[in-house]
Formats: sequence, C-alpha cells, structure tokens
Amino acid sequence: MLIHKPADIPYSEVTPKHVYLNRRRFLTAAPGLGAAAAALMGPFSARAEKLAATHNNNYNVGTEKLTPLEYITQYNNYYEFGTGKDEPYLLAKKLKTSPWTVKIDGEVAKPKTLDLDAVMKLAPLEERVYRHRCVEAWSIVVPWIGFSLSTLLKQVEPTAKAKFVAFETLYDPKVMLSSREAHIDFPYVEGLRLDEAMNPLALLSFGLYGETLPNQNGAPMRLVVPWKYGFKSIKSVVRIRFVEKQPPTTWNLSAANEYGFYSNVNPKKDHPRWPQNKERRLGEGESVLGSITRRNTLMFNGYESQVASMYTGMDLMKNY
Repeated sequence: MLIHKPADIPYSEVTPKHVYLNRRRFLTAAPGLGAAAAALMGPFSARAEKLAATHNNNYNVGTEKLTPLEYITQYNNYYEFGTGKDEPYLLAKKLKTSPWTVKIDGEVAKPKTLDLDAVMKLAPLEERVYRHRCVEAWSIVVPWIGFSLSTLLKQVEPTAKAKFVAFETLYDPKVMLSSREAHIDFPYVEGLRLDEAMNPLALLSFGLYGETLPNQNGAPMRLVVPWKYGFKSIKSVVRIRFVEKQPPTTWNLSAANEYGFYSNVNPKKDHPRWPQNKERRLGEGESVLGSITRRNTLMFNGYESQVASMYTGMDLMKNY
C-alpha cells in the first residue's frame, strides 16, 4: 500500500487532512457521539508523532493522487486485530509499540538485536510515494517515510549461504486474536529472495503522511514492497533471518493455490476466486465498498522498469 506526492505540490493541496480533522471535531461535538467518536478516531491520533523526512523525487507515481488519510488508516488487513477491514482501526490500539526491538540473525557474520531508535538512526528518513495493490483488487497511493531495507540488512553482513530473507511479526496473545479466531497461523511470517530484499524499492517504513505509523498500519516498523501484493509488506516486524532455503510464508501456508511465494502483481494471473486485471482505488467514488473508479492493473504494480530484471527467465504464471 503506497502513495505519491509530486515535488511541486505542497501537502496542503494534496492531503485532505483538514477534512479529516473537521470530521473528527464534528463527531466528538455531536450529541451522544462524543465518547464513541473519540474511541474511533483514537488509534491514529493518540500515537502519531511528527517525523522529519526529505521527499525523494525518485519515487513517485506520476499524476496519481494521494489516497485520503482516513482510507489508509481505517481500511486495513491486520488479522491479529480482526478479519474485517474496519476492525484493526478499532482494535489495534491495544498494541504496545514501546519498547521495541528487532532481531537480525541467521546466515550473517554479525547478528544484531537493535532497538527502534538505533534502527531509525541508520540513515536519514525520506518520504517516498508508492502505489499499493491488494490481492482483493483494491489499491491506494501512500507517502511512506523510511529508508531502503538494504540499509538495515547490510549491517549484519550476510554470508554466501544467504539466499532468502525471512520476516516475522510480533505476536502477543494477550491483545491479539488467536490463530483459531483469525484462521491463519501466528506469528505472521513472510519472506523475500535476497535480491528482492536488497532492491532499493523495498522500504523499511516508520511512518506515513508525515507522522509515525498508526498501529493498524504496522507500527512501529514495517516492510513496504510496492511491486508485490499488499500481504507481502509485513507489519510490526520483530525478527529478520537470512536463510539458505525459501522460507515459509503465512498465506502460502494457509492457501498455497491462491497465494504464491513471489506474489508479484501480475494482471494476467487471476486469483482462483476473482480476476486481477482491474482494481478500484480507495477514496475515488462513493465509498470504500461502493467505489466506482476502476482502473487497469499494471504489471509489477507499475514498477516493471525497476524490478522486472530480477525475474528474467521465470514463468510468472507458475511462480505466482
């Protein structure tokens, strides 16, 4: 899930944040809605802090508009906090994001365990606007804040045996659903080939829209892989392992015929239950579910020139 801001357009002109804030004031002031409205708006506003970041003009999506903040923060997949799209927004406020550490080990010369502050100090933060495509045929455009994942991975010096990178999400059964309730195994795991993880497009993100990540969007640290379907961009990362063999991934374990390891956006490869050649952009149309704007899905989600060379000679219908 990702967004773009042209360099010559200020936030005030492209971000409908004043609409968002006015909506919050209205809800909290309305008779009988005060407490309920504050609870609904809280998961984003209560934890948000400003992040200083320089806009990187090398990452943009042309003239495509940013998706309104409320769609990005209120329509999410985060099964640890609910299987409905609206549930993570309401329930993820239970997630404790401080203190936070990430362990990096496996086939490396210098394994490390770093706290969040140490990770964020590895490189200057930059804003990149990416488009995102979900397997359920919806998409968004987001201004993420972070830096290339490779910056972190190089710190541990991968060995010659390292061929893949495995990622693991925090799992806290005290505040999260059980595997039985969510119908997938926890902790959530994902993986990339080493060259994919080292690609400059792969982003380690700490924020969006100029502020720290909301819990429901993967606070305090998540992966963003814009040329793949959204479920590959694992949230709330606590462990990264370099491995020799292809690691298991949550959705591939759950339904291998529907969710392959690579999960590159490929409009020619339909999901068994729906086509993938069209998508709806959230925030364009009448509502999230009633969106009337449909657009053609782009190969590699529009990042073909940056990533296609990694898959030369591969059958992308078979290696979905």
